Amino acid sequence: MTIAAHTLGCKLNFAETSALLRRLENEGHRIVGFDQAADFYIVNTCTVTAVAEKKCRNAIRQAVALNPEAQVAVIGCFAQVAEAEISRIPGVTLILGNDRKHLLPDFVAAFRQSKAFPRQDTSAREDASAHESRPLWDFEPQYSGDDRTRTFFKIQDGCDYFCTYCAIPFARGRSRSSSVADTLAVARRIAASGAKEVVLTGVNTGTFGQQHGETLLDLLRALDQVEGIERFRISSIEPNLLTDAMVDFIASSRSFLPHFHIPLQAGSDRVLALMHRRYDTRLYRDKLLYIKSLMPDACIAADVMAGFNGESEAEFEGVLDYIDSLPISYLHVFTYSERPGTAAQRLPERVPMHERRQHTARLLELSERKHRAFVDSQMGRVRLVLWESTCHDGQMQGWTDNYIRLARPFDAARVGVVEPVTVTPDNLVAASL
Repeated sequence: MTIAAHTLGCKLNFAETSALLRRLENEGHRIVGFDQAADFYIVNTCTVTAVAEKKCRNAIRQAVALNPEAQVAVIGCFAQVAEAEISRIPGVTLILGNDRKHLLPDFVAAFRQSKAFPRQDTSAREDASAHESRPLWDFEPQYSGDDRTRTFFKIQDGCDYFCTYCAIPFARGRSRSSSVADTLAVARRIAASGAKEVVLTGVNTGTFGQQHGETLLDLLRALDQVEGIERFRISSIEPNLLTDAMVDFIASSRSFLPHFHIPLQAGSDRVLALMHRRYDTRLYRDKLLYIKSLMPDACIAADVMAGFNGESEAEFEGVLDYIDSLPISYLHVFTYSERPGTAAQRLPERVPMHERRQHTARLLELSERKHRAFVDSQMGRVRLVLWESTCHDGQMQGWTDNYIRLARPFDAARVGVVEPVTVTPDNLVAASL
């Protein structure tokens, strides 16, 4: 049977989709692109914003349009929190939230054997509910495997923080992970697959190991010894969980790169308190300055939310000044989107949507300026680049250790090779700006 999948949202979702597709392929199914006609479509969903949910609905409709007779399975975060809404979308056959998405291969097998659930028949959803759910505190490390050079490695899931704007704890449950030893065993399988760079992913990665009396730093030290993996990145870590000891280790490690993604969300202490974030602007600034004191060329990205409830225009101007003063390399900007069931819905003084969008645009402009300045600071520097297998107009591309996208004429012998390259305007990928 032909199966196509589309993944929305975070790197965690990509690791999970890839693990499911590996199992399905091993069971004899043929995996095709999502833009092709298939017998079975999988949409792994995100619920972090209203825009993400809109993209989920569009992906479902795309699948139905490609093959109206196909089975369409909707899984993941949006499926966990909005099953009733999704069930009303024409063409959806199967809905499996995060507590049941592990059952997907079983449903695919049942369909192949007996055509068990026809389109528009709610029995599929009832069958799914009747099957044993996996509690949202279970955990299994997973990794993506469709890239010869880089892979996303899920080392943690869930979150205990319950920030007032966020629905993810409801969609993914409490923080959990495996032990260092079990995670290390999966890392060795990744090394055996040939991947040269591993991106550690999770919902709240810094809480790794708390169930086992271990820490993320314990894991980083163990991973640094894994032979065959040349580079590690941490996809995202809360500023209050990124300890100085962790920064010290990364600065001196064999394989961890000078690239950090540290969520900020708001550049105002009052708004951070409304969000129930666990740090203030002083801690955040001190953390970034400490990183730069040890790794002056480090790339530092930040998540920032525009238009959260109660943020005044004067506060927003202060946020711009604050971010501009920080050694941030670029921003991921999100327009605040009300999430059903979150505490932020009860907060007064909502920012009008047109103002949120204006603030988003100004933050994006600031991000572009910050990133251009960071890239300019690296011109003429020699950085280590991992070359990838994809060919773009006769060019191959790769990321420097500090996350600048470079290109060179395609050479198959260089795929998966890490080599020193001087950053110049000629080899800089324009889109990286």
